[in-house]
Amino acid sequence: MSSSYNVGGQEPIGITLRDPGKNFNAAGRFLATINTGEAMAAERAVKPAFTFRYLSNKKINFLEDSKIRDLFMKWSMLGRMSVQVFSFDQHFQPYEKDSFVQAFFQDSNVKVNLKVLSPLSSEWTTLGKEVKEIQVEEVPCNQLSMLFFDCLYTEEIVRETGHITKCLDEFYEDFVISDQLRQVLLLEESDKYQIFSDKEREEFVFRIFKHLCLGGVLCQYEDTIDPYLETCKTMYKELVSVQKDPDAKDIRIISTVFKVIANDEYGICYPSTNKHEQTFAYLIVDPLKCHVHVLYHCFGGGLFCN
Repeated sequence: MSSSYNVGGQEPIGITLRDPGKNFNAAGRFLATINTGEAMAAERAVKPAFTFRYLSNKKINFLEDSKIRDLFMKWSMLGRMSVQVFSFDQHFQPYEKDSFVQAFFQDSNVKVNLKVLSPLSSEWTTLGKEVKEIQVEEVPCNQLSMLFFDCLYTEEIVRETGHITKCLDEFYEDFVISDQLRQVLLLEESDKYQIFSDKEREEFVFRIFKHLCLGGVLCQYEDTIDPYLETCKTMYKELVSVQKDPDAKDIRIISTVFKVIANDEYGICYPSTNKHEQTFAYLIVDPLKCHVHVLYHCFGGGLFCN
């Protein structure tokens, strides 16, 4: 029998599959647009839809960690991020991604419990809407080691002391770029941008890291890299499930990750009516526990107190 472990310090392994004849984004990732009414009707003719139950008592450790909460407040993300866990009732296979996400947003338990932050009042509410269309992006999740970020040191974006190399201030959309780390994350014309390939930038661990580094409206940037890396590692380990093969003795990631955007009859309704790079929702599916974690953040000002 296989057993489950947290993500450790092993070298990354994994295969990314690409379906022929599908739509892909600029980085080559599959991007599906689903009409929920037609697709759900077709799916029910073959197999009963997934059903979901909200696990309201499920504890998310990193959201309760006082050190991480202090960092979220500093990065203007406290009070604007949530993680919810839902269970589902059938065995999940990655090829069922369309029917799974369709069923998720159509499920009555999801509609009344899925949290959404209002961009106008900055108050938490629930989805509570009939979703008409869903955009689903498969997010690669292959990395098992934080060595993935070692190039930040070898390329001298980060010094041996852990301090991030500064640069003259410049502006990119809503962000102030005052160091070479943000040049790497945002400026394609930067000499250092290419230290991560397009494929590496698609990885879930890179996305978490980038979201943390950019933060919210009033983000106070760190002078050293460790707070970003340690928080990213903690979040990634808790959200992603791995399994050890008793025969091959290696560890592999079993979670499947989707980035989702949902539309109602008026347009985008989830994760927010206002689009922003730092407003996101990821579904992280654990096929063994039959759990799906929803990692959500809405770009804004954050809270000033715990």
